[in-house]
Amino acid sequence: MIEPYESALDAVPGSHPYPRSSRYHDAEIAVHRAADGTEVRYTRRRLLPPLGDDPDDTAPHTVNSGERPDHLAQRYFGDPAQWWRIADANPVLDPRELTAEPGTEIEIPVPGGFGTGGPGGRAGGAGRV
Repeated sequence: MIEPYESALDAVPGSHPYPRSSRYHDAEIAVHRAADGTEVRYTRRRLLPPLGDDPDDTAPHTVNSGERPDHLAQRYFGDPAQWWRIADANPVLDPRELTAEPGTEIEIPVPGGFGTGGPGGRAGGAGRV
């Protein structure tokens, strides 16, 4: 009989299935135990950090025609996959809203200024988790 696949990460204490650059890296991994004893791992809800009142946490950016959140993430963070940091810093439900209207001013988080989603943050809405 073939044994079920076990994640290599299961054997490493304190390991996390998401890379450090992922928006889910700090999210808690929980285990649900089904009635038959089967364990199912899942990622708990990711809470968004509260929008700060400190103007030094973010810098304004005026959206230009043709820009997308991933373009801005590449420009400001050097990684297009970091678009979620910009989405977290702005009160939008859909990340496409960030760049939908040229001329709109959005906030870009500055390194070390804007928190990570964790306890005490605001719950994510559609497209915001």
